[in-house]
Amino acid sequence: MFTQEKYLKALNFAAKAHGEQKTPYGVPYLTHLASVAMEIIHACEQSQLKIEKADLAITVALLHDTIEDTDVTYDDLYSEFGAEVAEAVEALTKDKTIESKKDQMALSINNLLTQPYEVQMVKLADRITNMQKPPESWDSLKVLNYQKEAKFILSCLKNSNLYLSKRLEDKINEYVVYINR
Repeated sequence: MFTQEKYLKALNFAAKAHGEQKTPYGVPYLTHLASVAMEIIHACEQSQLKIEKADLAITVALLHDTIEDTDVTYDDLYSEFGAEVAEAVEALTKDKTIESKKDQMALSINNLLTQPYEVQMVKLADRITNMQKPPESWDSLKVLNYQKEAKFILSCLKNSNLYLSKRLEDKINEYVVYINR
């Protein structure tokens, strides 16, 4: 269904780029990237995506946070993986020069809507992976806003993959237990 060599190339690149970075739960960041890739792999199987589209989606899943969270640049990704992957990762990258999180998300979604469905799928898979128990430091308002943001992502990108859309919808509905905890 996908090319092992491309998977390992992206995985190794991401592992080096993220280095010792940890998730908010204290585990290596590679755990998050592998979880997003796992969601994508399963969605590709469920949707019977062609190998080229699956390769793009899985590669981008593994690299989706490299520009946003590391020293990796668009040019680095372009040199290593080509324009399609670099543009996809850039579309998934929030513009941190924009102060408002809401405006960052709106621009990110607008950028994603210009990308192929297999790139949009990564945003759904990323949010599915992130819709676990929120960090203890989050108050109820932050949890509620995170759920609302997930609903916005779903409403904009739900047509990219029916399997992932259903998974995210279920996660959003389950997330209500963390509001007013």
